[in-house]
Amino acid sequence: MTPQLIFIGITTIIVANFVFELLLDYLNFRHFNDPIPKELEGIYGKEDYQKSQNYKTDNFKFGLVQSTFSFVLLLLFINLNGFKLLDDFVRQFTDNSLFVSLLYFGFFFITSTLISIPFSFYQSFVIEARFGFNKMAKLLFVKDLIKSFALTLIIGGIILSLILWFFEQYPKTFWIYTWIFIAFFSLLMNLFYTSLIVPLFNKLTPIEAGTLKDLLCAFALKVNFKIDKIYMIDGSKRSTKANAFFSGFGKTKKVVLYDTLLNDLSNDEIVAVLAHEVGHYKKNHILYNFIINILQIGVVLYILSLFINNSLLAQSLGLKQTSFHIGLIVFMILYTPISVLTGLIMAILSRKFEYQADNFAKLYGYSEQLISALKKLSKLSYSNLTPHRLYVFIHYSHPTIFQRIINLKQKVL
Repeated sequence: MTPQLIFIGITTIIVANFVFELLLDYLNFRHFNDPIPKELEGIYGKEDYQKSQNYKTDNFKFGLVQSTFSFVLLLLFINLNGFKLLDDFVRQFTDNSLFVSLLYFGFFFITSTLISIPFSFYQSFVIEARFGFNKMAKLLFVKDLIKSFALTLIIGGIILSLILWFFEQYPKTFWIYTWIFIAFFSLLMNLFYTSLIVPLFNKLTPIEAGTLKDLLCAFALKVNFKIDKIYMIDGSKRSTKANAFFSGFGKTKKVVLYDTLLNDLSNDEIVAVLAHEVGHYKKNHILYNFIINILQIGVVLYILSLFINNSLLAQSLGLKQTSFHIGLIVFMILYTPISVLTGLIMAILSRKFEYQADNFAKLYGYSEQLISALKKLSKLSYSNLTPHRLYVFIHYSHPTIFQRIINLKQKVL
């Protein structure tokens, strides 16, 4: 193995991944106008259907421009010795390897954030606004940007500093300490994300006493699910799209419903959505996902430890000096094909979990209400009713609405 071969491998993987994703997007685009299955007829009126087609097409074109821009920029950066030039630049400020890596990754984070801002702005204030989804004021956009930037810089900086310290102190076994730390941090995020992070961006309000809360609590009691905390989140200040999510374990678990969901669905449909979310909890999906993700991270870190000090990785990008940041960047690029495969496995598992959660709601008699809710949510978000099978297989974490409705209409065994 030579540095030249590694460089060819890096370039080939980047090009192949871009072409692969481009073909998937194009295949999906070509199926936008496929006949709508009988089970999905009536979701859209003629005017809304045309709007949904225009919305999907605009997003496809926008995604094409954005991904091509990023692809070309990365290839130019690699072929113009950008990684070496940046390494030389940050080393002017310090000789400490830990600070060199922090400055290196900090530069990438700041630069990528600045590059992404125009795309994010266009997505929200042109495409989303054109179709009536965006409700975010420009001031809120700026506030969100500043908060996200600060949080990532602070939390990410602390995490990265600790990982770099592990690497300096324990070059051979740093991956074990890093793995333990990431597992602990991930557990904290699962337990307290809704309590600590979400309130920085949104207001969480307990669901008021009334018919809806009584129905939700009655269902929870029926399935032996302790549900002390049901919150409404003010998602409508950013978008008209609706959602619901479940977070935490044990006493920290919370059910969060978007205010748009409460406005757009009937009480019975909301209970059906809750039944689906409770199904995830009852089937231990949150725990399974957590364990699988932690195991996956451990495997990646172990493989990284075998290559991180390989001088060939640095030499492939024109550097003579081996460093953590260059080794990590080259490794993650070379690891891309494996990450695509693991992502595919996780998507398959996620779709299986979604079926199980739907079946839980169906078991308690909420099949029709969940179907009705899914149809409304699809219409309100202009979702694609006829995605390409390969695109679904590779990228969808949920079954398509067509697949879910077919499953929900089957009798409970």
